[in-house]
Amino acid sequence: MSKLFPLILLACLAPALLQAQSVVSGKVLSARKKPLPGVNIAIKGSYDGATTLADGSFSFTTTSTGQRVLSASLQGFQTIELQLDLPAVQPLTIILKETINELKMVTISAGSFEASDEKKNTVLKPLDIVTTAGANADITSALRTLPGAQQVGEKEGLFVRGGTGAETQTFIDGMLVRNAFTSTMPDYAGRARFSPFLFKGTTFSSGGYSAQYGQGLSSALILESTDLPTRSSYNVGIGTVGPNVGVDMLSKDKKQGYGFELDYFNLAPYFAVIKQKQEPVRSPQGANGSANYRLKTSRNGMFKVFVTGSWMGMGFRGQSLEYPGHHEDFELENAYVYTNVSYRESLGKGWKMFTGVSYSLNRDLIYMDTVGKSPFPTHIHSRQDLSQLRVVLTRNLGPFSQLRVGSEYQYGRERSLYNNFSGGFTDSYNGTFAEADVYFTPRFVGRMGARFEYTSVLDKVNVAPRASLAYKLDDKAQVAFAYGEFYQKPEQQYLRQSQDLGFMRATHYIASYQRLSEFYTLRAEVYYKKYHDLLKTTPALNNNGTGYAKGVELFWRDRKTLKNVDYWFSYTFLDTKRDYLNYPYEVQPDFAAQHTASLVYKQYIPAVQMSVGGTYTFATGRPYYNPNRPESEFMKDRTQTYNTLGVNVNYLTSVGKAFTVFVLSVTNVLGTEQVYGYRYSSDRLRRNAVGPMAPRFFYVGMFMSFGIDRRQEIIDRL
Repeated sequence: MSKLFPLILLACLAPALLQAQSVVSGKVLSARKKPLPGVNIAIKGSYDGATTLADGSFSFTTTSTGQRVLSASLQGFQTIELQLDLPAVQPLTIILKETINELKMVTISAGSFEASDEKKNTVLKPLDIVTTAGANADITSALRTLPGAQQVGEKEGLFVRGGTGAETQTFIDGMLVRNAFTSTMPDYAGRARFSPFLFKGTTFSSGGYSAQYGQGLSSALILESTDLPTRSSYNVGIGTVGPNVGVDMLSKDKKQGYGFELDYFNLAPYFAVIKQKQEPVRSPQGANGSANYRLKTSRNGMFKVFVTGSWMGMGFRGQSLEYPGHHEDFELENAYVYTNVSYRESLGKGWKMFTGVSYSLNRDLIYMDTVGKSPFPTHIHSRQDLSQLRVVLTRNLGPFSQLRVGSEYQYGRERSLYNNFSGGFTDSYNGTFAEADVYFTPRFVGRMGARFEYTSVLDKVNVAPRASLAYKLDDKAQVAFAYGEFYQKPEQQYLRQSQDLGFMRATHYIASYQRLSEFYTLRAEVYYKKYHDLLKTTPALNNNGTGYAKGVELFWRDRKTLKNVDYWFSYTFLDTKRDYLNYPYEVQPDFAAQHTASLVYKQYIPAVQMSVGGTYTFATGRPYYNPNRPESEFMKDRTQTYNTLGVNVNYLTSVGKAFTVFVLSVTNVLGTEQVYGYRYSSDRLRRNAVGPMAPRFFYVGMFMSFGIDRRQEIIDRL
């Protein structure tokens, strides 16, 4: 009887148990009404649940009763919780919305290339910039391999989409950098002053950039400085231009960091081996130093201090074009200081604050003389000072949207002494902006903003509206559109002559398509840019200049198809004309090539811990002024096509406890003749080709790092 009792009891209770169970069923769909398989469905606080099938359906039984919570979760989607009144449940239809993450969210991308160590959807990383063959670790040289940038080797700056180098501005942590390139002699471009390793993020905006930035008609190079290092390290290096040493320290509590870097260069030994077009009477030499301090605050904010300074001197002697048989001497000394102090902090309730101050000083001493012909040598002393204050407040509008409002003040002073003639001016500039990124859906975002600017040197104001839209087609592809008005003061050398001028203006229209995955990037972009009120120098200084630029750009990057190979290809078609300075009418300017293409190739060879790379760049001939032609044929002549191949080899090893890289880099390895233009004598009988100081530049170096083995960083990029 005792053995039968449990069976009898179960038979008696079965109706009650069956009555207490209930069936929970339904279907899970995406916001686009597509079924979602693999969704975890569960009653919170119990073990009852199921996983959706291929058609999104699910069904399970539960003994739970009363008010309970049903949870539906799937990676990449927002978890949803529903209130159920058990046991009575009707079939459910559950809609899951996608979460916005780095890979899936739509981003503002029209006219913008990002290089970042932190963002997943970036096009290039800082290490990509450093390891690009032919760039010699120069930020702007590497960016010239991207679409939109022109191959201009005789003038400083980034020439972008029909704009001059002065129309691209550089910003560090939101603040304008004056004199971002080293001083140099006429017809030879200077390098960017700052190392790519100083920055965790680089945005090359070739047009349509944010209202946070101003005073650039064409483009903005936006640099974001690094935060705390991952660990303490030391590095030393020696190369064909000179030695360097650096320290980067992290405190034990990982809340503070400081560091410094020093380097010295002297090209006299190099010039003794590699002959230059002009005779160096004072081989370029100088020193650079920088120091930084970082502090993480209690509310996860960051306080940064960055100081850098440099000194450089050089002198060259070349054949005089104006006076055959005579020599022309050119000497230059430059001193430069830049400081940047910034602080960002969370204020609570969705508000964040950023504030920064900066100061820069640039001084040039220039001596020029035509030996035996000039009765008096030319002496030029110039100095530029710029002080800045910037404050930005950011407010979260829901989980993803943001509002940014901010203001900046700049006080600039220009002074120059030309022999016995002095000149200069001061300028107080204020820029105020408001801008919002609004996510209408996870796949559709808009950026709307405007910028107000006033400058005392012109005593004029402007209001610049800007807008961008982007729509995500799928998890990898998106389209984007941008419009904006951009203003800029005339360059300093013209403001010294006259301040009865106005702002120059450019209107941008951009449409782009981008497909971005872990290993592949495809970008296509079309644009139209209209110039208004450009500076003219004839018959007197005025703002009657006009122009336009339009074109098509393509970019493809592949890090998967070929084993251990990373390569990218860019192509630019540019149709541009402008009437500015002393031009008699609208023509293609002398810095613009109609077709430009670059191919960058990098390969890692694991067996020998070596990486090799090459960069090939092509550009069609650029216009140049031939004074022997009539005005009706102004700028009709073209230089020869531009071809150059740069290569580099990096060997990764260890020397003692130091991670060590041996570097070999050669620009224009084939020695192809490069002509940027021509200079004519005043009688029009003689001319000189404008080109590089030597056909090639060789660099051999060794860099040792103690504390951080960076070899894996290079391997991970391939």
